Amino acid sequence: MFCKYFCFFSLCLLLPTQRRCSLGHVSNLHGSDTTSLPGFENLTMGYNKYLRPYFGGEPVHIAMSLDIASISSISESDMDYTATIYLRQRWTDPRLVFHGNKSFTLDARLVELLWVPDTYIVESKRSFLHDVTVGNRLIRLFSNGTILYALRITTTVACNMDLSKYPMDTQTCRLQLESWGYDENDVIFMWLRGNDSVHGLEKLRLSQYTVERYYTLVSKSQQETGSYPRLILQFELRRNVLYFILETYVPSTLLVMLSWVSFWITLDSVPARTCIGVTTVLSMTTLMIGSRSSLSKTNCFIKAIDVYLGICFSFIFGALVEYAVAHYSSSQKHAAKAHQEGPTNELTKEMEEVNITNILNSSITSYKRKISFTSIEISSDNITCSDLTMKTHEKIKYVLRNKMHRIIGYFRIQNPSNVDHYSKLLFPLFFMLVNVFYWAYYLYF
Repeated sequence: MFCKYFCFFSLCLLLPTQRRCSLGHVSNLHGSDTTSLPGFENLTMGYNKYLRPYFGGEPVHIAMSLDIASISSISESDMDYTATIYLRQRWTDPRLVFHGNKSFTLDARLVELLWVPDTYIVESKRSFLHDVTVGNRLIRLFSNGTILYALRITTTVACNMDLSKYPMDTQTCRLQLESWGYDENDVIFMWLRGNDSVHGLEKLRLSQYTVERYYTLVSKSQQETGSYPRLILQFELRRNVLYFILETYVPSTLLVMLSWVSFWITLDSVPARTCIGVTTVLSMTTLMIGSRSSLSKTNCFIKAIDVYLGICFSFIFGALVEYAVAHYSSSQKHAAKAHQEGPTNELTKEMEEVNITNILNSSITSYKRKISFTSIEISSDNITCSDLTMKTHEKIKYVLRNKMHRIIGYFRIQNPSNVDHYSKLLFPLFFMLVNVFYWAYYLYF
């Protein structure tokens, strides 16, 4: 009974002041004729809010439109976004038809007296309806029974992101609206004007992203309890890479170039070259840790920025290793030279006087324990050996030793100063080639 008088009072306020309201009728101040209050009986008499329009018959067609007021945050670590939307739903209820061509905007609290769709946001983590100063809802009733129901909602929706190309990535997120309890036999969802049903996305200005494009879809959700209608708003967000270029890419590139300065410093300047190498390695390590700390919960992804920082770290570490190799080769060369220039002049002269016969005799004596001779004939003119035998494992050791000495000889650096000379050309050249492949792959593939 209270609802009846409350609804009657709210609708009476919409009538001109020259009319006086009475329960169920409107009487003119200057006449005795009475007419029925438009739509009042439909709201209070014989109306069951628990039954949908066309109950037991055809499904209810619900047309929707969206206004995206803002997207306040997009979280890569939580893989979601938070948006404030204006959701508008339109449907026709033949029980609310009244005469005339006017529309009435009712108090939002009258929603409790009407049937409304049970629309919910799929994959929503947190949502709330704004209620300052009252619940931000709108109910508008048209004479043909059409109802406009508008809501202001802030929701946090999950968005599965592929961060393999971060920060040169483009993410595709969705906002999906679905009926919770009514299947496609009861309600049918549709966009009011196709892609034009969504507004506000083209005007958004986000801190890290730019809205590339968006489009609407109509789909169905197959559940165990039935097939439910679903509307999908899909939009693409392209990350603005300029910030990351200035914040990460440029400093890491400059650190790599700084490590090349050591190639122009002489090998004897051990403190200078060591200081440059260690400093650049530590600085690069700090930069890598800082870049990953902003996405602490997504470290399982190998991102594009991680690949680039790994490349830069490899080149910086390679410059440090290059100096270690060059300095070691130089010290070995100096040691060998000092050993050859020692007091060995007399020994050298004596060795020059030794003839071929003495060399053969000394060789035979040194290998006497390892080689057994069955018969050997030595003359002043020539030496003939027959039935010369050697143990198998001794032969293998001898061959392997010679092979190893040859292999090591191939990698022995004859002139250590050439290492820096070639590094001045090869390091920048390889770094440029790697950059070309890196940027081409992540920007165009």
